[in-house]
Order: sequence, then C-alpha cells, then structure tokens
Amino acid sequence: MNIFRHRPLGLLAPALLIAVAGCSSADDSAAVAVPSPDAKTAGPCRALHRVLPEKLDGHDRADPRPRSAYTAGWGNPAIILRCGVARPPKMIDPKVARDADPNALSGSVNGVDWLMEKQDDGTWRFTTASRVAYLQVTLPKGMSGQDDGVGALTGLAPAIKKAIPEGIASMR
Repeated sequence: MNIFRHRPLGLLAPALLIAVAGCSSADDSAAVAVPSPDAKTAGPCRALHRVLPEKLDGHDRADPRPRSAYTAGWGNPAIILRCGVARPPKMIDPKVARDADPNALSGSVNGVDWLMEKQDDGTWRFTTASRVAYLQVTLPKGMSGQDDGVGALTGLAPAIKKAIPEGIASMR
C-alpha cells in the first residue's frame, strides 16, 4: 500500500473545512471600532454594559465584533452603542454657538441629554452630553425615520442613568 497516494485527499479535507468555516458564519453581527476609554471613563462604561437591555426598540441584542465591554448592538442592521468615545467636534458650548451646524441638534430624552447628528449617509448618530463618559448610539439608515430614534434612546435611558453619572467627561 502506498501511503502517499492517499495523503493529498487527507490534506485537502481539513483545508476545505477551514475555507468553508471562514466563508460562512452563524454570527451576522457587524464589526465595530472599539473605543479606548481612559481610566476615569472605563469603569462607568463597563457598568453600563452590565445593565443594558436585552431588547431595544423591538430588536434583540446582537453585540458587534470584536466583543467588548465598550460596545453593544441590537437588530440587523444593528443599532450600535459605543461607550468611551472621544468628545465629538460638534459638541460645543451651546451658549457660544447655537446653530453652528443645521444637522446637529441637542435635546433630552427621558432625562439623558444628547447631541443628535444626521450623517451624510442618512444615518443618525446620538452622543450623550452632561455625563462622565461620552456614549454614542448610531441608528442604521432608514430606522431613524420611524420615530427619529426616540424609541432606542428611551429604551437606553434607564441603563445610562443607572451606570453613567451626570458630570463632565474628559475632553480627549
């Protein structure tokens, strides 16, 4: 019996399994850039991750890749939450410049203040204000048209108020 005659098929099977596994996945979660919060911000962000809802605005939790205590997601396409992001450039003192950008609005939803920015691609990005950590929520295109994101922000408010104290976040 010649052992070399059967070896190519024996080596081909594991290679095919690896290729098929790499091309298909049961995990359809999106890939998201993970923030790198400073030490003051990391603790509240980790606390937030532990109290986030399993359902948000009718969507099941589906955290993005790579898994992190600083990110979360719901639905597909996903509502994405990132905690510990840098201060948005448009977040300026409203007393200094009230209408600096017509696509950036400020408002409050259930006791949480937000900077609301409509992006060029039609998505909405919401960033918390007056909290010790900047938290960013991005709604996929088309989703914000239903209720301007109020459903998602309302659903997140209890967790944010519980885990992210009011205050001034670092300027980084």
